Amino acid sequence: MSIRSTGSSVEIATVHGPAVAEIDEAADPRFLLVITHGSAGGVDVPDLLAVRDAVTPIGGVVARVLQPFRMRGARAPGSAVKQDEAWLELVAGLRGLRPGLPLVQGGRSNGARVACRTASLVGATAVVALAFPLHPPGRPERSRAQELRAAGVDVLAVSGDRDPFGVPEAADTSRLVVLPGEGHDLKKDPVRVGEVVAHWLDARMRAAPE
Repeated sequence: MSIRSTGSSVEIATVHGPAVAEIDEAADPRFLLVITHGSAGGVDVPDLLAVRDAVTPIGGVVARVLQPFRMRGARAPGSAVKQDEAWLELVAGLRGLRPGLPLVQGGRSNGARVACRTASLVGATAVVALAFPLHPPGRPERSRAQELRAAGVDVLAVSGDRDPFGVPEAADTSRLVVLPGEGHDLKKDPVRVGEVVAHWLDARMRAAPE
């Protein structure tokens, strides 16, 4: 694995191609938040930017990751096994740049699935799952709730009540926040999304043993 930095951007080579992380620093770092996009998205969508803006003031170093499949121009991640393999490598690279900081990882939609699937493997202390796609639209029988349960750490799930991909059950998360009027893109009031995430993470960090 190799890492190349250019300003706030970091390129990380993985076995499945390069990933790029946009890193926003905190004045007084308390934790590292590695967060990523959905299947066809990028790292500049409203909810991810709102999370960055809310989390950096409370001490979160935020790394917004563009995964290898999006670097290749693909609009779907393909093999979950390969996606997770690349994720493990890129997170290891980012942790090496910020040693000693507790790791939180997360994402929106497909990115939330990756974060849940790999949380215990990377040693994350918590997961932020934005618009977790509980099932394909119109197919509630194809539930992905087991991925939430498999995270092995506390999970904050933030969803809109109009999300066609469904809303997780509160029992499958540590904290479920359902925002009225929001769809899958969580763009009606992204500032609120950021506030919810920052409040939860701040409370966790304050409660963590020294």
